[in-house]
Amino acid sequence: IKARLKDIEPTLPKGYQMRVIGDNSIFIENSLRSIEEHLILGSILASIVVFLFLWSFRSTFIAALAIPTSIISTFALVYAMGYTLNQITMLALTLMVGIVIDDAIVVLENIYRFVEEKGMNPFQAAIEGTREIGPAVMATTLSLMAVFVPIGFMQGIVGKFMSSFGLTASFAVGVSLIVSFTLTPMLAARLIKRKVSSRESKVVSKERAESEKSESDTHDSRLTTDDSHYTGWFRYVDGVYAWLLRFSMARRWVILTLVGLVFLSIVPLFMFVGKNFLPVDDQSQFEVAIRTPEGTSLGATSQIFERIASDIRKLPGVTDTLATVGGGQQLVVNSGSIYVKLSDIGERAKSQQDLMTDARELLTKYPREYRTSVQPVAAFSGGGSRNANVQYIISGPDLKKLEEYSSKILEKVKSVPDAVDVDSTLISGKPELQLQVDRETAADLGVRVGDVSQALNTLVAGQDATTFNQGADQYNVTVRAIILFRTSVEGLNRLLVPSTKLGWVALDRVVKSTTGTGPSSVDRTNRQRQVTVLANTKPGGSAASITSAIDTYVKQLNLPAEYKTGYVGQSKEMGKAGFYFLLAFMLSFIFMYIVLAAQFESFIHPITILLTLPLSIPFGIFSLLITGQSVNIFSGLGLLLLFGVVKKNAILQIDHTNGLRSKGMSRYDAIIQANRDRLRPILMTTIALVAGMIPLVVSSGAGSGTNRSIGVLVVGGQTLCLLLTLLAVPVFYSVFDDLAELRLFKRINGFATWLFGGAKRRLAAAASSLITKN
Repeated sequence: IKARLKDIEPTLPKGYQMRVIGDNSIFIENSLRSIEEHLILGSILASIVVFLFLWSFRSTFIAALAIPTSIISTFALVYAMGYTLNQITMLALTLMVGIVIDDAIVVLENIYRFVEEKGMNPFQAAIEGTREIGPAVMATTLSLMAVFVPIGFMQGIVGKFMSSFGLTASFAVGVSLIVSFTLTPMLAARLIKRKVSSRESKVVSKERAESEKSESDTHDSRLTTDDSHYTGWFRYVDGVYAWLLRFSMARRWVILTLVGLVFLSIVPLFMFVGKNFLPVDDQSQFEVAIRTPEGTSLGATSQIFERIASDIRKLPGVTDTLATVGGGQQLVVNSGSIYVKLSDIGERAKSQQDLMTDARELLTKYPREYRTSVQPVAAFSGGGSRNANVQYIISGPDLKKLEEYSSKILEKVKSVPDAVDVDSTLISGKPELQLQVDRETAADLGVRVGDVSQALNTLVAGQDATTFNQGADQYNVTVRAIILFRTSVEGLNRLLVPSTKLGWVALDRVVKSTTGTGPSSVDRTNRQRQVTVLANTKPGGSAASITSAIDTYVKQLNLPAEYKTGYVGQSKEMGKAGFYFLLAFMLSFIFMYIVLAAQFESFIHPITILLTLPLSIPFGIFSLLITGQSVNIFSGLGLLLLFGVVKKNAILQIDHTNGLRSKGMSRYDAIIQANRDRLRPILMTTIALVAGMIPLVVSSGAGSGTNRSIGVLVVGGQTLCLLLTLLAVPVFYSVFDDLAELRLFKRINGFATWLFGGAKRRLAAAASSLITKN
């Protein structure tokens, strides 16, 4: 379109200019460019994390290669599914940067450990290390896909674009599994160089006592791992973690109490955090909706709009305004909007939200009869009469009752601190001339009521009589009285109506005219009159607090049964999105449980792992709270992502613990040894994930609101809950292992082994074959 406009511009008459005022493509391009930068920067940061842990350029190259391989392969799905490169699909790829490298990191670290601790040559270590960690990696990846796949099948308006997020993320994770079983061990076998030193001969070999109680008292000083190959700073971290781990196992009630308190904190934290449908994004544009008093002419309304637009253009950062009066389907001459274009986000000192607040303050100097609203330009509204954050409908048979009820609700909403631009769609006071036919006089004069109605319809409203052709254009010819006879009472009285007795008679001989007021329009829902209460949220406010106040007050009103209420627009979609996210959470839990039960051949261990998921919720919500973010549909995606990441760490811990116990190690020693062995890959994957998302958290360009709503929740939640989950998982494991000694749980676990054993063995055999052949 822009290219075509450049061709048209030279043909304009002298003195005329063409300028593009509203252009959403600018925001789209800037947002996409910003996400591309985050994708590249996140990949670099994640690779730096791997280097700091392994201190090897070769190993870093092997792990980092998984990022472009997985991301580029995902474009095949994007193309096959018919998706476009947009903010949702690109955001999914950006979030996957820290996750697709996880599998490669875990496999590579295990191979690296086989080379350095057990003295294997890199080729053999690549096979044995990948084979040992393979089942755990497969379980983490499949359970992570179980988190994202349900998003791909969400319903409603939200599901229309969230499906692309879920399927894009699922495909990226699936490719990363294949890469970790093929490309990563293949490169490790050829690029990792074994350092020949005296520590090759060191072997971790300690006898363990039989009693678990004596383990916690006597083994602390004897249980060691070969950590001589660790860098200095990580040796210190490992020592501190080992002390905390032994403390937790000796005093399990302390960890269980702390976990219980964290669980209980979810409710108050969720009550305090704001809840909105969409995050606030600076799009460098907003609009001002204005309705002047009823009866204001088109010319007078245009003058008022131009005066307001002129004042708005004086605000710092405003480049253009575009006023539209009398638009829309109803063509209301005293209503319209002013589109406000701002300079680029990096070229102004104030944010879009601050300028919207300034515009609201500016409008207070105008008469209160002007009904105004300042709001962002809608990406989509979900229906409703206006682009307001909160839209509440009351419908029923009596318009006066609707006016009474809506007025009471309006006063209540105005008292809510988070509400601004409070209004309703019921607009009374429109001047009208009411004509009543004197039926007796009309009958005496031979005038029918239908003829009076038809005459007024033709002469005042106008009727299309024919069409007029001029060249290739066709115009309707509308017949009606000249303006003098349809804009005053005196003019209307002089209009003529047909008579069967006299031919024509003046209108004032058969009608009585009275002046009055009435509603400018009557809206209907399901054939019932309805009024919509409208409100926007102030910067940093919560739409949920407004809807909660409305729900509470409507219950107090105790409306009659024939009056129905409900939400439309964003308010309705926010409720539907909450329901579909809850459904996605439930499906994710079910799918993850099935995958984990098959992996561990147990009905108990999956519970141990899934118990860590709620631990991340309060920390994620707390991160939103302290950074001034709100819960919205994008932070909901972040919460699902957080579930997947936290669960991956627990799987690595429990899988290695079971492996050590199967080799004859006692439970206590296996727990301590396994968790210390898995500390480095867990820290590497976690910090790599956080590093990959740092660009989203600190972003300030186009689309930064959406990016931060996800990034803050994942980074804050994962970072804050990491230590607690590292200590809680072994405690949960030991507690549930105690329960497994009960007769009932033995039978349940026996059934799980019988049910899932065959499937697990076949998957393990397939993975082992793939690794060996590769």
